[in-house]
Amino acid sequence: MAEEVMLDVRHLGKVFPIRRNFGEILQRKPQEYVRAVEDVSFQIHKGETLGLVGESGCGKSTLSRTILRLYKPDDGVIMFHSFGDLARTDGKKLKSARRQMQMVFQDPYSSLNPSMTIRQMFYEILKVHQLCANDQFETVTRDILEKVGMPDNALDKYPSDFSGGQRQRICIARALIMKPELIIADEPVSALDMSVQAQIINLLAQLKEEMNLTMLFISHDLRVVQYISDRVMVMYLGRVMEMGKAEDIFREPAHPYTRILMDAAPQIGEKEGGHTEGIKGETPSPIHIPEGCPFHPRCPYADSICSRKIPCVSIDEKGRMVRCHHPLVPGFHERKAGEPDVFPEPVLGGMEES
Repeated sequence: MAEEVMLDVRHLGKVFPIRRNFGEILQRKPQEYVRAVEDVSFQIHKGETLGLVGESGCGKSTLSRTILRLYKPDDGVIMFHSFGDLARTDGKKLKSARRQMQMVFQDPYSSLNPSMTIRQMFYEILKVHQLCANDQFETVTRDILEKVGMPDNALDKYPSDFSGGQRQRICIARALIMKPELIIADEPVSALDMSVQAQIINLLAQLKEEMNLTMLFISHDLRVVQYISDRVMVMYLGRVMEMGKAEDIFREPAHPYTRILMDAAPQIGEKEGGHTEGIKGETPSPIHIPEGCPFHPRCPYADSICSRKIPCVSIDEKGRMVRCHHPLVPGFHERKAGEPDVFPEPVLGGMEES
């Protein structure tokens, strides 16, 4: 039986116009755009964690906000469970879909209302969304706090009474109380101390097993992604460079960018920033993305074709994909015309006819 697909994104694109000043408008300076997300396709299956990695500015957060329809996509489709294509959905149906897609943000200090107790926050969520009867509010809130390792007396305290790690636990509880189909965790531990990071990652891994969570986990830290992810997707300048099972990618990366990221990442027990080897050169501007493969100016394996032609998607027999003219792992072939798409047709749970 085919695995149930919770989220199916196809050829997603998002660009932002660069604001021009009055003088530039008078001079008829051409409008320029940031291509933040370009031709991105992937699936997330029920109960799966997809790790999304890449350098800062590669489009990870823009992608997550476009999936949530906080940004309206310019191209592509976002098929989410029983809600159809969110790229073409508005109004009540979009609000209902967003209830089933909850986000855990990077900064636990700014994502909680400082003027409300935890009880007030949770009660408001339960009441507004009519998630349970009024006489069940206390039981539901205490149960969800227990799941994230917070004591009962936390309910009557304010966010300022908690440490960063405790606040992030509360943010996770706030997302889970909605009983979402999908959680998007956008750099959920990068603002925390190293020891606290480990606690939160262990908590998310535990909740994933206990509650069969489906999650898009975004991070620049490959160590964290390796630990928590079932599959990994690597982005660079808005494009997906490589995607496959986490164990395959971390054992033998197929794209030069992935390999260099892994070589530059701190090793277990090493502090972040202690590893001096990194990717050579500056990341090109997303306004002026290089011709051909966007990574070719920094790639040690690049040749003339890399600067002329955008790589097609290549796949192997396991369904792993890479966008590279010269994959570092054998067994890949470019998808030919008429060959099936990289992904099978979606098996979306409870799909409604529009």
